[in-house]
Amino acid sequence: HVQLVESGGGSVQTGGSLRLSCAASNTNIRNYCTGWFRQSPGKEREGVARMDTVASNTYYHDSVKGRFTISRDDAKNTLSLEMNSLKPEDTGTYYCAAAQTIFCRDNAMEAENYLRWGQGTQVTVS
Repeated sequence: HVQLVESGGGSVQTGGSLRLSCAASNTNIRNYCTGWFRQSPGKEREGVARMDTVASNTYYHDSVKGRFTISRDDAKNTLSLEMNSLKPEDTGTYYCAAAQTIFCRDNAMEAENYLRWGQGTQVTVS
């Protein structure tokens, strides 16, 4: 099964930028529906960006459209999330996740459909 390890979190001021990376091993993530979720204390885990096996097929949560960009490097087997114009409400633990490709046909991202998760990386915006 694919294993995922996130990196790149940190603390930034409002309006700043961060780039998260997710390194995959054991299999090629391009064969999966992959995405980024975030969770803050007291809130449910929410999907913020998703990429299908066809990289041009992407989904973004309304709250991050125009600010976040998901990308994939097939040669390095990594998934990235470029986050710009960060807001305090973007604060949370960000997780990289993978699901069967059928779940990239959904109109939203349901955490229960993603079976492989990284350990998470903290993003704090103040």
